[in-house]
Amino acid sequence: MGTIVVGYVPKSEGKAALRRAAEEAKLRNSRLVVVNSHRGGREFDREDAIESEAQLEEVKNELREAGVEHEVRQLVRGMDPAEDLVNVATEVDAEFIVIGLRRRSPVGKLILGSNAQRVLLDAPCPVLAVKAGEA
Repeated sequence: MGTIVVGYVPKSEGKAALRRAAEEAKLRNSRLVVVNSHRGGREFDREDAIESEAQLEEVKNELREAGVEHEVRQLVRGMDPAEDLVNVATEVDAEFIVIGLRRRSPVGKLILGSNAQRVLLDAPCPVLAVKAGEA
């Protein structure tokens, strides 16, 4: 049984990636590892952690109901989400990674950098990119 890794955030791009990853996991009879990554620090306080736990509990319920074998990891260890995704994909010897994309202006891409680009360049396996609003 193979493993698919998906980056999840509770936004439209994360939900699109999760939907597609669940479909692929069922199609391929693969296990799904959902990665929710936060840098931590002052921006991620106790209330954020509680809210995030509740959102991830919903994800677990959805995947259980869909009959998808899964594991959900919430990582708060000071790393970029891209770095966490690549590390988990390497650790579990992933078939591929699924990430969600959203539309951003060219200036936004320049200023904010791109986790998606880092995943695409550093991944140890193929990457499936899903646009928000699709899946």
